[in-house]
Amino acid sequence: MKIKHILAAACAASLGFTSALAGGEGWSHDFAAAKKQAADEKKDLLIDFTGSDWCSWCIELNKEVFSQDAFKTGVKDKFVLVELDYPRKPENVAKLSDETKAQNQELQEKYAIEGFPTILLCDADGKPFAKTCYKPGGPEKYVAHLDELRARKDVRDKSFAEAAKSEGPAKAKALIAALEAMELEDAAVASFYPDVTDQIKAADPKDETGYGKKLAEKAKFAKFETELNGFAAKQDMEGALAFVEKSVASGEFEAESKQQMIATKAMILARMEKFDEAMKAVDEAKAAAPESEIAGQMDGFKAQLEKAKAQAGAKVEEKPAEEPKK
Repeated sequence: MKIKHILAAACAASLGFTSALAGGEGWSHDFAAAKKQAADEKKDLLIDFTGSDWCSWCIELNKEVFSQDAFKTGVKDKFVLVELDYPRKPENVAKLSDETKAQNQELQEKYAIEGFPTILLCDADGKPFAKTCYKPGGPEKYVAHLDELRARKDVRDKSFAEAAKSEGPAKAKALIAALEAMELEDAAVASFYPDVTDQIKAADPKDETGYGKKLAEKAKFAKFETELNGFAAKQDMEGALAFVEKSVASGEFEAESKQQMIATKAMILARMEKFDEAMKAVDEAKAAAPESEIAGQMDGFKAQLEKAKAQAGAKVEEKPAEEPKK
């Protein structure tokens, strides 16, 4: 489980595809057909990865936004809507054809979907350029949010065009700007934009942009997460804590990577009900990269720890004293 995800959570019958389950009228379940339609109509794709019968935020998003006429009207000229459903109730699973199940599984892996609901905005070729999830506020606000995200594609394409006219580090900077504008996760970039990464390296062999160093840092952090998950699988909190502390002390990680590691330490300590130490670690994490997105979540995390500490103390007080032994 990705650390930042933990913190953030603190989202055609002719081919045998089923009719809509959650999205209703206007939603496609045939990805290939949806891409063709988007290309023909010069629209983008809005893909809803949903668990329609078990994911509470998926259900709320559909109820508050996707089922509303204001949403349908607001997106009809911009997006082809695609619903990829992953139900759990046997009766709903049975409604999905084998073709749909195979397609949805393939797309979940291809787009590296780890949580529901996940909403991807993609161009007609299926390349993602923005990602979002449930947002409160109703259909009009959600449509405005999608319009803001859709503008990222314009920045991407403008940066790509600039890169095509440039050479050397200038070309690399334009390509990096294109990737950064989309704010996609590393797995999505690796899957859908590997050619861009290769072009950056070729245009900037001396790594004047620092992009190569950034990739190396991410690779090291991914290895850290993999090893940490090994401790989590064994429910070895003491081992996990020692591993994180050793990794932080190694000096191999900088800024936001170090921050995420210290935040992980805080979460482990919280699981061990060492709340004072956990809150101290939260302060350390915030100080490691005070301008980061994660730093903005630290105050809320600390408030949750204070509440958990108070609840744990209340339970101790409520516990009846043992009768003296006779």
